[in-house]
Amino acid sequence: MATSFRETIDDHGVSLITLDRPERLNALTFEVYRELTDRFAAMQDDAAVHSVVITGAGKAFCSGGDVHDIIGALLDVSEAETLAFTRMTGELIANMRKLEKPIVAAINGMAAGAGAVIALASDLRVMSRQARFAFLFTKVGLTGADMGAGFLLPRVIGHGRATELLMLGDGIDAETADRYGLVTRLVDPDECVPVAQQLAIRLAQGPLAALATTKRCLNAEWTLELDEAIELEAQVQKDHLRGADHREFHASFVDKRAPRFSGQTGAEERPS
Repeated sequence: MATSFRETIDDHGVSLITLDRPERLNALTFEVYRELTDRFAAMQDDAAVHSVVITGAGKAFCSGGDVHDIIGALLDVSEAETLAFTRMTGELIANMRKLEKPIVAAINGMAAGAGAVIALASDLRVMSRQARFAFLFTKVGLTGADMGAGFLLPRVIGHGRATELLMLGDGIDAETADRYGLVTRLVDPDECVPVAQQLAIRLAQGPLAALATTKRCLNAEWTLELDEAIELEAQVQKDHLRGADHREFHASFVDKRAPRFSGQTGAEERPS
């Protein structure tokens, strides 16, 4: 059980993770990084979890690495220890992207530095109109390409906008983030977590195997040629066309009722 953040799992299978250091704007510590990284890895095999919402307690989503607990502490360690830390931060983002379950970020306030990358690594982003993004790494003398930001951000908002945000390090308000394509839903502050939970419930009640394949293909196809991507999609869609959830959709359409997806992984045994 994690001690550095709060987690609840509701009856729909939605895990609500709340970063819980509001007095420090939910700044990350070594412990938070480690426990979040391990939890996202473990969720892959956690049958109780169908989708995830991540948010922050208080007025911030996450202000990045804690200046005292991380930044100050790293100034006097060895190169090997510094590399172990940077690899761990990247492992967190990799585990979020590899998790074959949808992640919705409820960005209730400032998302800065590592907090901005955690929001970026989520599949959907619900953002309060009072929140802000700041990929501020260069502002503190660090490369803007950190924790996978140089990989993810151009794919979400385009190379030009990503260059602007990662090189200048300036913060942007919610309306600008929405215009740049960083936001799935732009909402009033009191609607941020409820709207994120509604999306997560909708996903949790959907065809889980199909959603997992969709996320897996979105990750894989970033590095494929067109013909390779089309062949990958043909292969995985073949399995889903032969699978239980697609057959359930057809049965529900004929019966004029809502489908009851099982989330079954893999196709049924049927003649070749």
